[in-house]
Order: sequence, then C-alpha cells, then structure tokens
Amino acid sequence: MKRLLILLAAVLAMSAAVSAQTYVPSEGNLRARAEFQQHRLGIFLHWGIYATYAQGEWYLQTSGIDNASYSIAAQYFNPVKFDAAQWLAAFKDAGAGYITFTSRHHDGFSMFRTDASDYDIIDATPFGRDIVGELAKACEAAGLDFHLYYSTLDWIREDYPQGRTGLNTGRKGDRQDYDHYFNFMKAQVRELLTQYPNLSALWFDGIWDHDNDPGFDWRMPEFYAYIHGIKPECLIGNNHHITPFDGEDFQMFERDLPGENKAGLSGQNISSLPLETCETMNGAWGYRITDTNYKSVKELVHLLVRTAAKNANLLINIGPMANGELPPLALDRLRGLGVWMRAHSRSVDGTTSTPIPAQPWGVTTQNATTLFLHVLAPETLPQGDGRCKLIIPLPEGTNPSRKGAVSLLSGTPLTYDLSKDGFLTITLPSAQLEDIDTVIAVTK
Repeated sequence: MKRLLILLAAVLAMSAAVSAQTYVPSEGNLRARAEFQQHRLGIFLHWGIYATYAQGEWYLQTSGIDNASYSIAAQYFNPVKFDAAQWLAAFKDAGAGYITFTSRHHDGFSMFRTDASDYDIIDATPFGRDIVGELAKACEAAGLDFHLYYSTLDWIREDYPQGRTGLNTGRKGDRQDYDHYFNFMKAQVRELLTQYPNLSALWFDGIWDHDNDPGFDWRMPEFYAYIHGIKPECLIGNNHHITPFDGEDFQMFERDLPGENKAGLSGQNISSLPLETCETMNGAWGYRITDTNYKSVKELVHLLVRTAAKNANLLINIGPMANGELPPLALDRLRGLGVWMRAHSRSVDGTTSTPIPAQPWGVTTQNATTLFLHVLAPETLPQGDGRCKLIIPLPEGTNPSRKGAVSLLSGTPLTYDLSKDGFLTITLPSAQLEDIDTVIAVTK
C-alpha cells in the first residue's frame, strides 16, 4: 500500500506538470515526428563494456562486484571485429528505418568521444575508436535515421543522487549533488548533438530509479528545453513508464504494445504523440552468453504487425558481443525479417491503425489508399472445401466496389462479397495461406 501511494504521488506530480505545458514543437520537429512514424521497424542496440562479461547490461547491479572491479572490463574491451557498415547493411536488409544505440548506460561508461569524462571508449579502452561516431556515419551512408539512448541514472558517479538501484557498487554517497550531475548530463548531451549532426532522436531512461522518492525533481522540462534550444527538430522520448510530460516528442512502451501491460511496465495512458514499443529479440537487452532463446522470425513479424496495428513502431533489440560482432542468431532473425519485409513492407511502413479492433484471426493496418488485413491465425477462420472465409465490417470511406479491389498483397485477386450493411466477406483459398502472415489488400 505504501509503495502504491508513493507511485500515485509521483504520477500526480507529473500530471500537474503536464497541465502546465509550455512546449511548442518546431515545424522541423513536427516533420521529424511524421518521418519517425513512416518507419515501423527500428533496431535497438545495447552495447557497452558489460558485453565483456557476457552477462547482460545490468551486470554491475546484479553481480555483487563493486565498480572498481567492474571497470577493469574497460581495459579488455577491444572489439576488433566491429564494422559499423556491416551492421548497418544487416539492419537495412532487414527492413529497418532507424537504429537506437546506447551512448551511455547505467554503468556510466560512455561509448562516444567526450570531454566530460575519461570513463569512455576513447580514453579507457585499448580500442580507442568513437563507436557512436562510426555508427552515425554508417547510418548516414545507409540512409537510416540515427537515434541515441542515454541513461539519466548512474551507478558509479558520486554526484548522482542515489535511487533504488546501484546501491552496492562501491559509491560512498557523501557527494551527491544533482546540480553538478545535471550539468554533466547537459555537457554530454551537447556533445552528442553537436558531434553527430545526423542525430535525430534522444531516448532517455532511468527516471524510474527515483520512483520511491516522488519529491525528487529531475528537471526534465528544463533539460528538454536545453536540448531543443540546441536542436529544435531533435525528437525526445523518455522511458519513465508514466504519461509523457512537457517537452517530449514521442512515447515508448517497454516490452508491451500500447494499451497493454503484460510486463508490468506500461500501464500509462496512450498519448497523441508518435508511439514506439521496445522489445528484446531474446531475453536480455545486453549480450548474455546463455540467452539463446531468440524469438522466431514468425514471432518477430507478428510482433511488428501487431505493433503497427496499434499505430506504433517496433524497436527490436540486439545485444552485440564483446568482439564487435552481432550474435549469429540475431543475424539469422534479421535475414528472416528481411525476407518478409521485402514482400510485405508496404503493409506496415507508412501505415496507421484502423477502427477495426484486433480479431481472433489477426489485425489490420491502412494507408491513404489501402486497407491491409493481416491474417496471423488462419486456423480461427471458418474453413471448408479448401477455402476459408473472412468477414469484417468495412471502415467508413472504404468501398471496394471495383474489380480486383480485394487481393493478396502479391496482386492475386480474391473473391469477395460486399453486403448492403457494409460487411465484407472474402473467400481465401487455403492453398494461398502464408505460414507467417497472409496479407490481404483492400483498395479503398
């Protein structure tokens, strides 16, 4: 009960902030929001010195070792097989439109060139190359948008006011100073915005570290105003698990589709901002050597399609290995996604949700000219004589009265009947059902 009251107080405090909104997005920002929604698939990359331990990105928190011992990993982090162009080729082939890379995670290690700290990829590792910079250039060359994750909490810095995590990492806790830490974050974010001109979004994480302290003021609207003052078009999102507040440009949901809360992290209301669901390809975010339970290509496609049907993007995560390579199973899934996307991408990219709710057989998406029916579970449809029938109420403005107006995505026409009361009945030969997703295109 106490924790519930604390969380309620935090939500009320944030709600008060929302009611006093002053942020007006620039025209460039609004264009960036629209472009963000055109690419329904993004690739999330959790990579840092924690990959050396191969135990996931929270190893400093979960291992019981202190930071002095943990940080030795930086001396051995030398990903000589890292090739940003190869990574981006795999992502582009999979049909992704952008990447989001962890510039700094909760362990405090920066994967970019920074003057604000010497605990970074340039100064603390034998590798000595700016990984963020190389990825930024590779994204530009490949035509993918470039987003960066940045942790607002830090398990090693003494000036960070300790929250509910990172309590056994060796910090003394006697120099907590949020003003000083806030200025450190501002310095690093300015570096990210100015060193990498094609950076188009910042993805923040960590506010939940003080969810048991509702009086703690992160000063996020001030932080956001600082960022937009440098680059007004830069999109800002924050994985705080509560309703968005002043200065944010998109809303994310962790391990859940918007409106669902199966993982317990996404009970917040759905805003009118562009939406994104982030999910792991296997179980962990960072590379974990024992975690080989990767979702199948079919599961990933269904996740992508169901996310698009919620008018959201899917940001699917990969944890690269310490040597700089992507895990073989992740590459296999990317190739499978690419095969599906090359044949079906127009049924998800650039689409929105429809008034038709999810059905036992699947979901729907649409663009200006076409309604797409994604048959994900054909076994739920009435079947007989080698055919199955699909019946839906047509949304207003959809009138497939022309010849060939209903077809498979490949163009093969289907038999259909349109009733006077607006119900569309489609006859689908069972032999033409696809294993992953049978997409029917209905011309409006």
